[in-house]
Amino acid sequence: MFALQPLMSKENEQLDDGLNKTQENIVKIASFAAQGNLQDLTIALNNGLDSGMTINETKEVLVHLYAYCGFPRSIMGLRTLLKVLNDRKEKGLLDLWGEMATPITDTRTKYERGLKTLRELTKSDMNGSKPEYQLFSTEIDIFLKEHLFADIFERDVLNFSQRELITISVITSLGGLDPMLQGHLNISLNVGLSPKQLQEFIMIMESTAGIEKSKTAKIILDRVLENR
Repeated sequence: MFALQPLMSKENEQLDDGLNKTQENIVKIASFAAQGNLQDLTIALNNGLDSGMTINETKEVLVHLYAYCGFPRSIMGLRTLLKVLNDRKEKGLLDLWGEMATPITDTRTKYERGLKTLRELTKSDMNGSKPEYQLFSTEIDIFLKEHLFADIFERDVLNFSQRELITISVITSLGGLDPMLQGHLNISLNVGLSPKQLQEFIMIMESTAGIEKSKTAKIILDRVLENR
């Protein structure tokens, strides 16, 4: 049966500012799941659990990414995780559930909560003019604020920097989403990821998503760092 443990294990902490094991595994899991590469995803899930990721942390990675690559990829990832857990259980491996998401007690509307989260992520008051696509589709603005930045980002199983690692991993792996990648690389820096960590992220992308997508991500990261 599965047991419980704290959200983050001490063994994943490190002194320098490079990616730790949990962060590396998050990047790989998100990238392979976004591409539907279930064979390599299976390996990445096992490596993540072996290095101390809890079941709830791992599950949350696969839930979060659906907002960027869709339910089909997320569900296939969750199915793969279930198979991995069952296989590990048959081998006698004890995987720990870890912390569950804390219930949301904020009584403000989801739109207000999502706007607050977005302000924290972007370090902006969000009082400027809205992008053209949001003016064209007010629905997408509501969905983004109420669902993505309230329902999903508010969940505390993963922190903001971990969620941004998932996001940039998915966007890079899909390719052709340069404006979104640039925006989320800026947010990644806002929430505490260092240039060194993001450069290491690019190196992992070369092995999970391919050289061309990694090169494109590096160009965008260099541009972001130059403009900070």
